Amino acid sequence: MSHEFLDLPQLLSAAGTVRLPGSKSISNRVLLLAALSAGVTEVRDLLASDDTERMLEALQALGVGVESLGDEAWRITGCGGVFPVKQAELFLGNAGTAFRPLTAALALAGGDYILKGVPRMHERPIGDLVDGLRQLGADVTYLGNDGYPPLHLKPASIRPGGSVQVRGDVSSQFLTGLLMALPLTGETVTVDVVGELISKPYIEITLATMARFGVTVVRDGWQRFTVKAGSHYVSPGVVYVEGDASSASYFLALGAIGGGPVRVEGVGRDSIQGDVKFADALAQMGAVIEMGPNWMSAQAPAGGLQAVDLDCNHIPDAAMTLATAALFAKGTTVLRNIASWRVKETDRIAAMANELRKLGAEVEEGEDFIRVTPVDRLASPPEGIDTYDDHRMAMCFSLAAFGTPLRINDPKCVAKTFPDYFQRFAGVTRAAPVIAIDGPSASGKGTVAGRVAAALGFAYLDSGALYRLTALAAHRAEVDWADEAGVASIAAELDVEFIGEDIRLNGVAVGDAIRTEAISAGASKVAALPAVREALLFRQRIFNRAPGLVGDGRDMGSVVFPQAVLKVFLTASAEARADRRYKQLIGKGFSANLPDLLADLRERDARDAQRSVAPLRQEADAKLLDTTSLSIEEAVQQVLDWAAEAAVQ
Repeated sequence: MSHEFLDLPQLLSAAGTVRLPGSKSISNRVLLLAALSAGVTEVRDLLASDDTERMLEALQALGVGVESLGDEAWRITGCGGVFPVKQAELFLGNAGTAFRPLTAALALAGGDYILKGVPRMHERPIGDLVDGLRQLGADVTYLGNDGYPPLHLKPASIRPGGSVQVRGDVSSQFLTGLLMALPLTGETVTVDVVGELISKPYIEITLATMARFGVTVVRDGWQRFTVKAGSHYVSPGVVYVEGDASSASYFLALGAIGGGPVRVEGVGRDSIQGDVKFADALAQMGAVIEMGPNWMSAQAPAGGLQAVDLDCNHIPDAAMTLATAALFAKGTTVLRNIASWRVKETDRIAAMANELRKLGAEVEEGEDFIRVTPVDRLASPPEGIDTYDDHRMAMCFSLAAFGTPLRINDPKCVAKTFPDYFQRFAGVTRAAPVIAIDGPSASGKGTVAGRVAAALGFAYLDSGALYRLTALAAHRAEVDWADEAGVASIAAELDVEFIGEDIRLNGVAVGDAIRTEAISAGASKVAALPAVREALLFRQRIFNRAPGLVGDGRDMGSVVFPQAVLKVFLTASAEARADRRYKQLIGKGFSANLPDLLADLRERDARDAQRSVAPLRQEADAKLLDTTSLSIEEAVQQVLDWAAEAAVQ
């Protein structure tokens, strides 16, 4: 698993407008049909993603003219059903919408081709499609396990007057691939679907797209499909790709959970995509839905969302979003008829159940259903939410940030369909605000931060106390402060509570024990260890909850909360700080020596400023507050005035 992560603060609300990226399903269908057509097709609003990149690379490798026109527009010079390159090895990543249709087209195209993908693609079944192609006379060999990629395709011996049987209950992509490839046979071919056809809306996308390129499929219910001899693809000239309806689901859910309205543009009432029906499911949960021909919006209901019991066969991808929306609904939500989740980018039923349980939800999973019962307060799993190299897992779980600060592991997996998802997400959500107060030791930042937090009704984080607590816990466990791995493992497991002025370690008050000079020195040493800072990073970010947070430390504004709405660098002369520390220690009954304190402060300032990780410095966007000649009250008032200017509330 990638060690990259994204930390989301707790969200307070969502509202705004999002222009959606192009549909993955439509993008790759249009690209393949444009390649198989006679003539030149200009494809506009194409999705820029891993899946479409794999398809474009494959088409180029096959000799198709592929030219970028900029701004998500491409010119595809079709090959009239005959690929110029007759021998190629193609790598298609984890792109099912490229792998399945290309398998069918290339099996009937009269060349010698090898198709491969990432390890997960080699675990995704393709046997039903291969069986159907073999019934037509295709020559397909499995290079690994029977029924799964990688595949070796050789020229087919097409049988006249063909009829094909294909199972409909594993993946609609098998039928889609077959149907799109059938005009290449030159024959009349009938496809009979065995069993129930799942994901019917995706077949409707296929039929609508084929019709745009001049091939009409004769349909008898959902059981029989016929492509007539002489059918061939002709470029329609210019094709616009609809916005992705599955991607719309996350933003509609944001509006339904976070107040709204959140409006999505690029998909609406006139869409050919089945996942627009996600809006109906949200409406059943109580959300206020509005839509026009190519836009939709969602708003939260006055009484909050209600649980639903829903057959999701018609919205298999968007239904995942309902599983995380269920965390914010009253009652137990049941999503049924979702067996296809198990053969997607990951086993989505198992993955969804695992990650929902990390948040504290009660989850029951079956072969083709998932049952989700929410909890009053979501947990913040320190190990983060795993995404299983599955773009939809990452996007679904972003919604959980309405209940808790959250770490999303490997967030870049969203590139499969929505590379800038998290930037768009941030654009329509409002997070619990943070005021970050940084400064050198004994500058008074802790006192000021605590009072500012109390005045605003915000939580308070004394980050220095976390390092002091780590030093104390390591000392008690007899772990040397220079033992980076040992101290980091202690930091990761710290059991800490801040209750007003009270600080507790393992349930015991330790406020005075962490203020001794020895522990202060230890804190400065362990704070210089990169692994310790990494271990404490998410523990600090968990404090960023509603209604807001005031945090003080050395790197609050630079590293821990770079998105803070107000950053303050609070300082004072070394002499003034030494005098304050002297009076603080004497007042608590400790012995103290002023010259020693001054020397120690100067040494600590140098160490904090020069350390390799998160050195103490004033950020460019931080306001400087020199308290040498200010009273605590004056310093607190200045920060509150700045907070008011920054509209912190």
